Amino acid sequence: MVKTEYYKDLTKMNTFGMKGKARCFIEYDSVADLVDIEFEELARPVLHIGGGSNLLFTDDFKGTVLHSKIDFIEILDEGPEVLVSVGAGVVFDDFCAWAAKEGLWGVENLSYIPGEVGASAVQNIGAYGVEVKDVIRRVYCYDTVEEEFVSFGVEECEYGYRDSVFKDPEVKGRYIVTHVVFALSREPRPRLEYGHLKEAVAGVLGECHSIPEAPSQASLGPSPYPGVGKCLLHTDGTSPESNAATASRLTPMMVRKVIIRIRKEKLPEPSVVGSAGSFFKNPVISREHFERIEAAAKAEFGPDYKVPHYIIEAEPSPCHPEPSACHPERSEGSSPEPLVKVPAAWMIEQCGWKGRRSGGAAVWEKQPLVIVNYTGEAYPEEIVGLEKRIIASVKAKFGVELHPEVEHI
Repeated sequence: MVKTEYYKDLTKMNTFGMKGKARCFIEYDSVADLVDIEFEELARPVLHIGGGSNLLFTDDFKGTVLHSKIDFIEILDEGPEVLVSVGAGVVFDDFCAWAAKEGLWGVENLSYIPGEVGASAVQNIGAYGVEVKDVIRRVYCYDTVEEEFVSFGVEECEYGYRDSVFKDPEVKGRYIVTHVVFALSREPRPRLEYGHLKEAVAGVLGECHSIPEAPSQASLGPSPYPGVGKCLLHTDGTSPESNAATASRLTPMMVRKVIIRIRKEKLPEPSVVGSAGSFFKNPVISREHFERIEAAAKAEFGPDYKVPHYIIEAEPSPCHPEPSACHPERSEGSSPEPLVKVPAAWMIEQCGWKGRRSGGAAVWEKQPLVIVNYTGEAYPEEIVGLEKRIIASVKAKFGVELHPEVEHI
């Protein structure tokens, strides 16, 4: 069934809690319903939203807002990979909860991320060392131009950091995600290498000794997730066999509960304080640039100070086909060197923004990566103004330009 409303209040349809109305709002229940919508006749622009968790409405929306209620989870195949088809309108964390309950590995690190499954495939959501592209096999869509159903393999989705082909300005809005097929696993494949996650999970298991380096991928067999590096299991580090034994004790639900606890400790409760989650992307910089930042930090805080960072491989991407496109100092054809991802939260905190307010907007006191609608009555210009001042101060101090993860509408 297709439901149409005019001048729909969007306040409860975006996690920032920004007030605004849509000239036209259309909600549909099934894949077949999309055929009945006259897309050429819709008021422009057209915006398809999920849970509204990555949006900042800066004004009333003068076009058409679409929302999917396609709600199903179905196991397609129980081979080495467990293929699961999930409707675009399923709340993503409900899918994570279902997978954990079923004993399926792959999305537990993405627990408690707001939004819906369709939007997750567009945004390439990620957390704690995992991106959703790692477990996506195929994305099914309705092509509103050709008026036909199409599908994209994971390579065709051209995934990058919080990016995909669906966000390309030339095709944005053309494809409406109907459902996504994920490849999960019943074999234990925990991903615990990010930050202090391994220590937190070890505490749940009662492993109170030191946490060794991860065993090699070869010692655990091939990963079921393409593009994923090491699978991290932690015991006393004595042998692959003991690592496997510990893995058998660990469950996706255990990891999920740890992730949720960590996220709740540092993120605002959406029903109490409005936000869009992480407001900025973590910048990726050259090794040389990072070394300059760390040298300055050591001069300020002492020689033992370490700037938090993650080494990533410099691989050509759809957004930057050549490494020199990101880093002009590299010559064409030169071998790409590892890049460094520095937490935007660290940079923002070093600039003194943590906990600061500007009108009704504020930087969250427990996680400076998050801008919040502190009073529940913040004006869009207060949030945008705070965003611009943060970007300017980080640029001045570190020579790094932050980019918002949140889409401004």
